Amino acid sequence: MSSATADVISLPPELVSAQALARAAGLPYAGGVSPQVAWHLLAGEQVQLVDVRTFEERKFVGHVPGSVHVPWATGTSLTRNPRFVRELEAKLAGGKEAVVLLLCRSGKRSALAAEAATKAGFTSVFNVLEGFEGEIDAQQHRGGSDGWRFHQLPWVQD
Repeated sequence: MSSATADVISLPPELVSAQALARAAGLPYAGGVSPQVAWHLLAGEQVQLVDVRTFEERKFVGHVPGSVHVPWATGTSLTRNPRFVRELEAKLAGGKEAVVLLLCRSGKRSALAAEAATKAGFTSVFNVLEGFEGEIDAQQHRGGSDGWRFHQLPWVQD
């Protein structure tokens, strides 16, 4: 059995399914999971959750208890963090072999971060679809139809 097969077998079933869908869709990272699946896996200590939003977003909008913070970008101008991959590896138990879920505001920055981490050699990086706040609606609001908080999953605010 190859080590790639062994890695797939060791993943929780929800992530094996997400990985298969990602491969079929040609995604450049392991796959995506819903906020509900992400919470289930985090609560069961099967994954590590990394919040890739800015410090300001995390502090003033709220964050998931037990999540690690590694910003993909910084400040209000969202300047790309050139140390993202190094910081991610340093903060994860298991380094590049860790099973990790990335979370941002809407699922877009975390997808970019997942792609960058995968290109840097991380083997099991998944995106949390919908993000923490969800998509923006016609009234220019977030959180009305999707996202971590919309689904009433645990979060805290400083």
